[in-house]
Amino acid sequence: MSVVMALPADTAMLSIRNASLSDLATLVALENKCFTADRISLRSFKRFIAEKRSDLLLVEQSEQVVGYFLLIYRRGTSLARLYSLAVDPACRKQGIAEFLMLHAEQTAAARRCVLLRLEVRYDNTAAIRLYQKLNYHEFAVKHDFYEDHSDAICMQKQIIQFDTESGSRQVPYIAQTTPFTCGPACLLMAFNYFEPGKYDPLSLEIDIWREATTIFMTSGHGGCGPRGLALATYNRGFDVEIYLNKEGPLFTDTVRSEVKKAILQRVHDSYRQKVEQSAIPIHRSELGISKIKQLLQEGALLLVLISTWQFDKSKAPHWVVVCAVDEHFVYINDPDTEDIPWLSSAERQYIPVEHSVFIKAFSYGKNRLKAAVVIRAGKS
Repeated sequence: MSVVMALPADTAMLSIRNASLSDLATLVALENKCFTADRISLRSFKRFIAEKRSDLLLVEQSEQVVGYFLLIYRRGTSLARLYSLAVDPACRKQGIAEFLMLHAEQTAAARRCVLLRLEVRYDNTAAIRLYQKLNYHEFAVKHDFYEDHSDAICMQKQIIQFDTESGSRQVPYIAQTTPFTCGPACLLMAFNYFEPGKYDPLSLEIDIWREATTIFMTSGHGGCGPRGLALATYNRGFDVEIYLNKEGPLFTDTVRSEVKKAILQRVHDSYRQKVEQSAIPIHRSELGISKIKQLLQEGALLLVLISTWQFDKSKAPHWVVVCAVDEHFVYINDPDTEDIPWLSSAERQYIPVEHSVFIKAFSYGKNRLKAAVVIRAGKS
């Protein structure tokens, strides 16, 4: 992973350090200088310094404290929150706020936080401009957030990026254009990685969905199962294999209609026969992080079925592309744009997901279904 940190040119004389209990009086005095409301109390500063789920750092100029930032963390997530940032009014417009923000990002990344979030008053135009300059994006508004009932704009930034080797190709990003074509969009990312520019998403997304649809959902259109996606891959000349820990029709626990269940069984039987005729290997072993890393190092890409519960608290089955793995993160391309519509395509590539979160997400339903489609370049 990488965290880019380019400090403002006029902050060379600044130093930064962790706050200690001996700084309490200084912090309270600075808080009173900077804010007329929503101040952090001495008691709260003391708690933030002592506890392990926060980082409170001070910036000094000529051995005088001129600002601070406070980060807080939530156990079990990859999120950090910038709870407060202050710069002495006498020292503003010197790049100190930007200096603090960049160090806050570095501090949060050291704790393996993927996203840094913050709230800012809707009328604090100077702060909003700084955050926009640093590539923070608005994602919500909190009404009546401050003591004076003002609204807060919620902003966030992905602070950990995949450390791409010089000259290496990244898996292209292709968004799904319907709620039910995550599988085809993932296949098109893989196809265009191995054969750049050959597969047009506009003309092929629905065609692949029609080929690969094997599942009735509780309502709406069907989704794609691993055998259907593998056959669509095989039919286009790529090497493909399937990892699947359960046999039988998939997702029958979400279907109440007996008629639909019967159709599911027929579709399943048909795809199973076609996979056998195509001699596509099916592995019953489950994929762990080390095996995924090995497959990637061998030149494969993986489509994996996840439950989105770990990310947005919905229980939808969803296909993503696994592009890379490092010591701490699995990097995915997620074709769904509904949950993060403000991000550019470049920011949707190689989304870091901590190993433990990925393993929890890499299964679906009460039966803990695990499915993956492993794709390699075809033999010419």
